[in-house]
Order: sequence, then structure tokens, then C-alpha cells
Amino acid sequence: MSAQAGVAAWHAYMESGGNADLLAAQLGDAPVFHSPVVHSPQEGKAKVMLYLLSAAKVLGNDTFRYVREIIDGNDACLEFIAEIDGITINGIDLIRFDDAGNISDFKVMVRPVKAVNKLWELMAAQLQAAG
Repeated sequence: MSAQAGVAAWHAYMESGGNADLLAAQLGDAPVFHSPVVHSPQEGKAKVMLYLLSAAKVLGNDTFRYVREIIDGNDACLEFIAEIDGITINGIDLIRFDDAGNISDFKVMVRPVKAVNKLWELMAAQLQAAG
């Protein structure tokens, strides 16, 4: 299966403002999340849900948009931009889907460094609030 259906489902999730049920339906049995600010991969559905729901809250403002997509087989690279506190954030979501179209691996990369620092600050607060 190609990543086309998975990317469409991901866009629907992001447009929903971070609907947990939509996200849960997209994750495979043992997904892995790679954060731009946390050294070790976060493994398992509960942890990946926590990080992706938190990211949707932090980044999900009216400036967030995807500006480029590259899809190849089960892999997708989605480039995004957003602005938070006057800082323009440019990043990519590198997503691997399993053969059923569920997310198996999700890696986020962000630039410039002041955007990374701002995301680290806001994500840490969001993750702490989420428990």
C-alpha cells in the first residue's frame, strides 16, 4: 500500500485540531516517534499519542500549513511552516506507514535553532501539563 491514504488521514487529523480518536486510528501497534529535541526514540502507542497530540496543540495555530509533500511507497515527507511568538518554524514530518496504512515511524526535524528552542520550551510545558 502506498502512503497516499495515510497522508490523507494525517491531514484530516491535523485539520481536526488534534482529535485523539483520529490519531489513535492511524497508529500501528508499535509506533516510534523521533523528536527534534529528545535524544531517544519514544516507543509505543501511548507515548507516540502523547507527543503527537501535544505537538498538534503547540503547532496547531492558524499559521501552520504544509507547503510540500514527497510520497514514495510507504514513506512520506511533509514540509511545514508555522509561526509561534514571532518565530518562523520550518520543519518536516518524515512518516513511514505500514502495509495497512498505519503510522509505524514518525520523525520530526525543525529549523532554525531558535525554532527548535521555542518548540522545546512549549512542548516541555505541554507534555508536563498532559501528565
